[in-house]
Amino acid sequence: MSAAPLSPPAAKARIREILVGGTVTLTAHAWKEMAKDSMDMVDVVNVLRGGIVEPAEWENGEWRYRVHTPRGLWVVVALPEDAEDELVVVTAWRAKP
Repeated sequence: MSAAPLSPPAAKARIREILVGGTVTLTAHAWKEMAKDSMDMVDVVNVLRGGIVEPAEWENGEWRYRVHTPRGLWVVVALPEDAEDELVVVTAWRAKP
């Protein structure tokens, strides 16, 4: 396992910093899942900018953070340890009512 994960407030701060001046990359899986739920980059950025960050989960060799809004939009991101100014959107979805 890698270094300790960020706390939710620290992860949120880092995500916001990256949105302002870093690199946001989306996986092919994220694009596919977004299309299924009629989500676009504006939705993803809005969730990441103002959403609630859940505690980190260790998956596939990296810490991942689920971010969601009260309206049921979810985005999962990885914050690579070797790139302070990069985040990877792993997946995203709209919760069904």
